[in-house]
Amino acid sequence: MSDATVSSMIKPRSGTPLPVHAAPRIPVFALGTSLGLFLAVTFTLCVGFDLLFPGQAMYESWLRLLPGFTWLSWPSFLLGLAESFAYGWYVALIFGPLYNFFAARGDRRGRA
Repeated sequence: MSDATVSSMIKPRSGTPLPVHAAPRIPVFALGTSLGLFLAVTFTLCVGFDLLFPGQAMYESWLRLLPGFTWLSWPSFLLGLAESFAYGWYVALIFGPLYNFFAARGDRRGRA
């Protein structure tokens, strides 16, 4: 083999390879728990606000947003609390995987 053939077969290396960073991912369990607790705490604070200031009450909104919720009894309060937590999980189960999918897809395009 001639020197020209050997040198054309060797791939040139240019510099030090950079570390490959994985796309940022959102852990769906952590997102669901945090959003669920956030909405449950917000619901509790709103119910407390409605009891303290009945003139500015928002309970009509809760009646529309939370199926089965009525103003105000302990079973209804616990139902609203559970539904608020479930809404947080609903958002996490839809948003988390979508974000992870598109973040990984965008990261692949950036490296190509």
